[in-house]
Amino acid sequence: MTIHQATSGGDADVKSGSVSGGGSSFASHVSSLLERAEYRRCDKGEDLEDIYRLRYKSYRLSDMVSENPDHIIHDDLDDAENCYKFGIYIDGHLVSTLRIHHACRETPASPSTTVYGDILRPQLAAGANFVDPSRFAADPDWSRVYPQIPYLTLRLAGMACFYFDAPYCLSTIRPEHAGFYRRIYKSEQIGELRDYPGLNYRVVLYRADVNSIRERSFQRFPFFKSTPMEQRLMFGRQPMGELAPLTILPTAKYFREAA
Repeated sequence: MTIHQATSGGDADVKSGSVSGGGSSFASHVSSLLERAEYRRCDKGEDLEDIYRLRYKSYRLSDMVSENPDHIIHDDLDDAENCYKFGIYIDGHLVSTLRIHHACRETPASPSTTVYGDILRPQLAAGANFVDPSRFAADPDWSRVYPQIPYLTLRLAGMACFYFDAPYCLSTIRPEHAGFYRRIYKSEQIGELRDYPGLNYRVVLYRADVNSIRERSFQRFPFFKSTPMEQRLMFGRQPMGELAPLTILPTAKYFREAA
C-alpha cells in the first residue's frame, strides 16, 4: 500500500493496493527500513526548524496550504505543553515528521479539540483522554523511493496511546481518505465536515478504539510494536538536570528476534 501525502490531521492519501498479514512482503520491507531509522524529539534548535520547513515543502506540493515568505509551517499548538514533535530519520536524513498531542482534562489543547471542541471538550471534562496526531509530512523525494515511510512515522501514534494509556486515537481527515482509516484502524466518524484553520480543504473527525484493534494491528503490522523503554524515551519528561536523548532507535526488531 502506498501512502502519498499526509495532512494536518495525520491524514493519508491512499491510492491502490492492499496490506496482508504480518508475514507479508510489505511488513518485511517496513521492518527492514526500520533498521535504518531513528527518531528525534524536536523541541528546539535546527532540528525543529527543519521539521517546520519539511511541513511546508510537503504541503505546498499538493496545495494544502497557501504560500508564505518564511517557508515554514508552525502554529500555536506547536508550543502547547502537551505537544510532542518528532523527526524521523533514515541513514541520518530527515524523511518525515509527526506532531502528537495528548489531550486530557488538565491539558485539552490539540488540533481536534480546537475544531471539534463542542464534541470533545465535554468528554475531556468528564475524564476522557485522547492521543491526537497531526502535522504528518513526508519528504516527497524520499517517499517516492520508500513508500513505507508513513508507517514508520505513524507507529508513534500507537506508542503514544500505550504510554499515556489513552483509549482513543483521533484523526482529522479529508472525507475521501476515510476509507483508509476504517480499513486499517477500524475508525468511526464522530464529527461532521468542518473548516480547519490554515488548510485549503475541509475535514471530518474520526476516532479509533485502540484497545479493540491492538492485537489485530500487531499481527498485521508487527513493526508497530515497541518496548516500554522506547515509549518512555519518546514521551517521558526528563528529570531535572538530565538531558533528553538526541536520538531514539526503534525497538520493534526485539520482538521479532524473540519470536
